[in-house]
Amino acid sequence: MKRERVASESGLQSVAEMVNRRQDPRPQVEFGLMYSAQDSSGEILMGDGMVTDLSTTGLGIRGNASVMPGTDLTIFLYLPDGQDPLFVMEARVAWASGRRFGVEILRMNLRERNRLRYFLRSNLAHSD
Repeated sequence: MKRERVASESGLQSVAEMVNRRQDPRPQVEFGLMYSAQDSSGEILMGDGMVTDLSTTGLGIRGNASVMPGTDLTIFLYLPDGQDPLFVMEARVAWASGRRFGVEILRMNLRERNRLRYFLRSNLAHSD
């Protein structure tokens, strides 16, 4: 796939780099997850898939059920640490392209947030 480049004050920069609004780096990972949402008509959407990148503030997902930007999700992450799934109470879809989408983590309890931080620090410290 060809990456489009644009001019900036500091030279050429890819469009993807210009629109990346992430607060934290997101190392690439691959492990399972489940997600659910309720649409405006009250229908429940259930999906599963793979986490493609992860940080303390968001994640990328390749799922089996399409979602729309702005959708609020509940997520269970199957971290490869042998423990029960990590529970994300609330996350919002920031962008979607087919069955690939990115979400911003909005709410987790302190125990789960600390577990996510520990997982990232322990397992992904050397990933770039």
